[in-house]
Amino acid sequence: MNPRFNALQMTGKRNRSLPKEWLQAGASEIFGVHVFNRTEMQKMLPRDVVRNIQEAMAGKERIIPEYANQIAFAMKEWAIKLGATHYSHWFQPLTGATAEKHDAFIDWETEDQVIEKFSGKQLIQGEPDASSFPSGGLRTTFEARGYTGWDPTSPVFIWEGGDGVTLCIPSVFFSWTGDVLDSKIPLLRSDKKLNHEVLRLLKLTGIEAGHAFSTVGLEQEYFVIDRGLRNLRPDLVLMGRTVFGAASPKGQQMQDHYFGCVKDRILAYMREFEIAAFKLGIPVKTRHNEVAPAQHEVAPVFEKSAIAVDHNILLMELMRQTALKHDLTCLLHEKPFQGVNGSGKHCNWSIGTDTGINLFDPTDTPENNLHFLILLTATLAAVHKHATLLRASIGSAGNDFRLGAHEAPPAIMSVYLGDQLETILEAISQKETSSSSPKSKYDLGLQVIPELTKDYTDRNRTSPFAFTGNKFEFRAVGSSANPAMAVTVLNVIVADSLHHILNEIEKNLAGELPTRKSLLEATLPVIRKSLLESASIRFSGDNYSEKWEKEAQRRQLPNLKKSLYAFEAFKSPASVQVFKGILNEHELNSRYEILLETYSHTIEIESKIMVEMFRTQILPVATHQQKEIAKGIKLMQEIAPSQSLLKQKEWLEDLSQAIEVAYQKMQELEEVSQKAEALPLREKAVTCCEKVVPKCAEFRQEVDRIESLVDDAYWQLPKYRELLFMV
Repeated sequence: MNPRFNALQMTGKRNRSLPKEWLQAGASEIFGVHVFNRTEMQKMLPRDVVRNIQEAMAGKERIIPEYANQIAFAMKEWAIKLGATHYSHWFQPLTGATAEKHDAFIDWETEDQVIEKFSGKQLIQGEPDASSFPSGGLRTTFEARGYTGWDPTSPVFIWEGGDGVTLCIPSVFFSWTGDVLDSKIPLLRSDKKLNHEVLRLLKLTGIEAGHAFSTVGLEQEYFVIDRGLRNLRPDLVLMGRTVFGAASPKGQQMQDHYFGCVKDRILAYMREFEIAAFKLGIPVKTRHNEVAPAQHEVAPVFEKSAIAVDHNILLMELMRQTALKHDLTCLLHEKPFQGVNGSGKHCNWSIGTDTGINLFDPTDTPENNLHFLILLTATLAAVHKHATLLRASIGSAGNDFRLGAHEAPPAIMSVYLGDQLETILEAISQKETSSSSPKSKYDLGLQVIPELTKDYTDRNRTSPFAFTGNKFEFRAVGSSANPAMAVTVLNVIVADSLHHILNEIEKNLAGELPTRKSLLEATLPVIRKSLLESASIRFSGDNYSEKWEKEAQRRQLPNLKKSLYAFEAFKSPASVQVFKGILNEHELNSRYEILLETYSHTIEIESKIMVEMFRTQILPVATHQQKEIAKGIKLMQEIAPSQSLLKQKEWLEDLSQAIEVAYQKMQELEEVSQKAEALPLREKAVTCCEKVVPKCAEFRQEVDRIESLVDDAYWQLPKYRELLFMV
């Protein structure tokens, strides 16, 4: 039997029910049980040591070296009780994924006996080798030494995988020369820079706080399909994306999947990875069906940025591994299926304080909102000045398929503020007075419905950077991406803009202790000037429309549809300046080199998969169909020579032509791909972008046409209607 049909027969038989004790446990009972948290510390460590760890987690002081052995011993004992046999420094190299090296808790007691041991030195620093990770020229193969260092700001956790349990220590990663080789160090540094400037602002405006930090809530979109069907598709196995596939008669046009009833099998899967997430202290809150069939979303509660990024990466791995237990596959690629919506990672970004204030929520400090106005102005100025850098931070070959495709924000970076804020800012720009109004109420004409309030702003789902009442939603981040770079860029550009705005305000104050009136008088001209300069970045309409693309061009806003050309921003003098203290010029250039390499390799692999699938799985089936049609026509002509068989001959002609054109397109793709491989890095990336990708699209069009002409019984690759609807 066709292996595709075997897989289809099995889809309805694959179900997994969860143990009752899991279902009965409340989130509060299991939350953080796999995290070395304050409760565990207080059970096992002296008060002074716990205080030191807590201060280090808040980013206020370093771990005292004399405490390291006590902390390591407590962590080891706690982990062993939970079944751990190994420990690992868990870090984020520049691969976009995570890395780990496991070491057992053993050391020699005597020549023939080992003991379980874990020292403070092993906790604080490790050496995983840096030669085989991408470094963008910062390291060469023979310069192998790299170090991991414990990052106390992120909680140590237990990871269960297979039959093993590992104590994981979130860490930073750097080279022997001190060069930054990870995504974590820049993120932590960017938060430190943002903290410095925000505290300057709060001191100026009279808001009490000892520490400020960026916060993030990352909405994660993903597809879930049957694992048996996925395993029959080499493209899904190797890249998580279909390079071929004719459209299903039904896609998302009925709009019935969005927020629809979740299938039982998917709900069981969701519940299991939610439980695992709770154990790791990941505060997942929301789950629902997304727009495309087989697409879903999970969203957590807001956390400090560095922890939120760690948790997002952990959550993606949990989702992938848990799917296997349910005979499912979780697809995190930005565009797994052509013709339906792709997936993003909506990055909800704000700034908070240790006193519990959300600085982008005007209702948190209704009596004193000047800091909100200054921060808002600085954010607009940052996006305006560094739009290309912001675009580069979310760039990838996968995300290029999604951005601007009427399913995600376009590549044009713009900001949506909503009517009320636009009115206020316009009034300030025009030197008018304006004040906010209270939220209005809805009257639906139904007495049984409770009173409902209207938010200050509507939501613009087409805007890449939209203010949503108490935060900014950066909707352009790709679903598979490590969001650390996007958050880092947001932090540094806003900190930089805020720095310049505060300098001007302080200059206007001329060193005098400000009163409320004098501060307002010193601030308004600076805000007004900045708002006028950044006005072109504000847009409240339909970002998908051709009209906006033309308007953006008139406003001279960059429209980099291909990520390759946005990557250049990492090398610009403006980026070098804004990243001062975060990444140096060589480290920024390394990011550029790595992005080019990743971009080129992604396209190369996809083109090779297309050629292999066509030669070994599609062409044999197509030619077999061709032969069968020809046989049928010949037989019919022998039986009834008077019949013209015109339509059958047309079918044969259409299929034969499609095979011939597809073969030609495959040869053209092979030729341009081989030329690209021999070129230097940048030329190679440009060739992949400008020549290989268009050839892939042309090739796909013909192969998808073949699929629609071949007998369903012969076709072995699972079709879109099966992948998207049979779960």
